[in-house]
Amino acid sequence: MSVRRLAKDQPASFAFSEATMDAAKVWIAKYPQGRQQSAVIPILWLVQKQEGWVSEPAIRAVGELLGMATIRVLEVATFYTMFQLEPVGSVALIQVCGTTPCMLRGSKDLMAVCEAKIGPKNHRSADGRFSWEEVECLGACVNAPMAQINDYYYEDLTPETLTQIIEEFASGGAPKPGSYAGRHTSEPAGGALTLTDPALYDGSAAKPITKLPNAPEPAAS
Repeated sequence: MSVRRLAKDQPASFAFSEATMDAAKVWIAKYPQGRQQSAVIPILWLVQKQEGWVSEPAIRAVGELLGMATIRVLEVATFYTMFQLEPVGSVALIQVCGTTPCMLRGSKDLMAVCEAKIGPKNHRSADGRFSWEEVECLGACVNAPMAQINDYYYEDLTPETLTQIIEEFASGGAPKPGSYAGRHTSEPAGGALTLTDPALYDGSAAKPITKLPNAPEPAAS
């Protein structure tokens, strides 16, 4: 496990927005009295959604909100790689999967595109709009290679399609997530080859059960 540290440059302060605080209170209320600290992960996630990353002042604020020592919140924020510990691109954070299935299908070529279009990994682009990093398995191996961009999965990528996606983000667009090979969810490349009868899915083949097998006959009244 790599050592994760807070960013060298930190903001002077942090304040929960009204919407973030309202959502935090909802999460805190989910836990029984005395167990509110269990909400630390979702509240850190809310902070990240508000700011784009988790700063040291934000960690202190979460600790104060939950009655936790700052070091306990810091332990959580630095352990889970889902929490960004330095500012990320304001338009897009691109997380390229580098685990074996994606690597075998060309993830290194996707990383080369990111480096050429954005710059070194784990740093923001010169204009602050983009950043990228290599991550471990994101669980979409059948649609490798893929990347998570902000909150969505972009799958079956090639250097050309990733370049197109980055350029669309840069121009203010919102590229459609999902497969860029034209397949539906995780079906085989070229389309489904089995279980293709539409009647299997439209409910027409279902028959109502009037009596469970081996169920006793109702008693006579």
